[in-house]
Amino acid sequence: MEAVMPDPDGLNGVTLLPALPGEALHTRVARTLRDAVTRGVLSEGSRLPGHRRLAAALGVSRNTVVDAVAGLEAEGYLRVQGRSGTVVGVPAMHASVAAPDAPLPLSAWATRALAGGLFDAGGDYAVDFRVGQPVPELYPEAAWTAALARQAGRAVQSHGAFDPLGPLETRRALAAYLNAERGARVTPEMVMLTGGTQSALDALARVFLEPGRVAAVEDPTYPGARAALAATGAAVRAVAVDDCGLRPGALPPQATVLYLTPGCQYPTTVALPAARRAELIAWARHGNAFILEDDYAADLHHTARPPSVMQGLAPDRVILLGSFSKSLAPVTRSGFLVAPPPVVRVLAGTRPLTDRAPGTLDALALADVLASGAYARHLRRVRQVIAHRQEVLLAALAAGLPEWQAQPARSGLHLYARLPPGLPEQQVLRHAARQGVALTPVAPLAAGVHPPAMLLAFAHLTPETIRAGVRRLT
Repeated sequence: MEAVMPDPDGLNGVTLLPALPGEALHTRVARTLRDAVTRGVLSEGSRLPGHRRLAAALGVSRNTVVDAVAGLEAEGYLRVQGRSGTVVGVPAMHASVAAPDAPLPLSAWATRALAGGLFDAGGDYAVDFRVGQPVPELYPEAAWTAALARQAGRAVQSHGAFDPLGPLETRRALAAYLNAERGARVTPEMVMLTGGTQSALDALARVFLEPGRVAAVEDPTYPGARAALAATGAAVRAVAVDDCGLRPGALPPQATVLYLTPGCQYPTTVALPAARRAELIAWARHGNAFILEDDYAADLHHTARPPSVMQGLAPDRVILLGSFSKSLAPVTRSGFLVAPPPVVRVLAGTRPLTDRAPGTLDALALADVLASGAYARHLRRVRQVIAHRQEVLLAALAAGLPEWQAQPARSGLHLYARLPPGLPEQQVLRHAARQGVALTPVAPLAAGVHPPAMLLAFAHLTPETIRAGVRRLT
């Protein structure tokens, strides 16, 4: 309904504004009158009609108008002047509203962050092989829900006593798990809980990088890491990888940090051999640099146990990053970093500027599933499913696209397939799209020239869908 207020007192017509979702009627009336005052439709000192006439004009009850006017009086927009009635108490604001196309006054950090080039995963395809797909059927919904229920009372009883590193119980459970399963050298005091690897990268980048400094990344690499490091204004140097991973001899000597995925290089899936690990640790010690080791795929190994983490070799120079978003569920937002105590103290001191502390309930639930053995049981089941789906994809590619060089991955949720010489990635993508299939190209992940290749995620697809997708590509 759009009612117009009559104009016996020389007032301009006022239209009851359309309702907003969930908006109470008296709030809608107050918003209508406030808008009329600020735009100058009701000028300062002008008198409003009495409550009954105003209610009739707007098609609402008198009590609704009384409530609305009382609120506007409290805010100072209206004044009651005895027998003179209610008058407008403030002048028109006539705020100068910026044109829709006026540029935002963005900081240099925001401009750099927006230039990071992260992927848009939109589109509707019959078969979607793109990386980053959730795998809901593999998540331990029952175990996680039960852990949340068991820990809910304890989270409430914490009474807001936040530790910027996260609950000690969870850090103890993580330290024990990493020492036993990943060959790490961790004490609870070296662990900080995070919202995931991306939030850890952002925190570390802000602490260690600034304009004039240098960060190094693998080439190709995870684009979120490159974007987080570049957003600080530091120069990001891309170091090419080969069939054995990053080449240490190509590292810039002056880099402050190196982002690395040694257990399962992203995206090529190769493991960094021991000799190169030793070279990188020596480089870090010589240059007082830190290696940011992203152990993103370790829990999801399926053909062979991945090598132990580099952090176990050099806990003074390697900062270990991990997340449970792929192995538990993205909604948990449960991640961690392991760093030397001096680094942890700095991160604990700077964290309150952003999010104070991780969520207590999720953290306690994570400790629960780790200590109870529920997580280990879940991984045993998931690894079997993932291994089978990778075998199905490898067999389908060997039969339908033998010219694609696809090697089995030890860990993770995707395959890296090198294309035949002379076959451009864009040609493959266009053909796949016409057939209703989505793939992830490698070129956007690389800063330099890299052999044409495709990534095919498989864990979220049934064997039948995997076979059907490859048939569409042939």
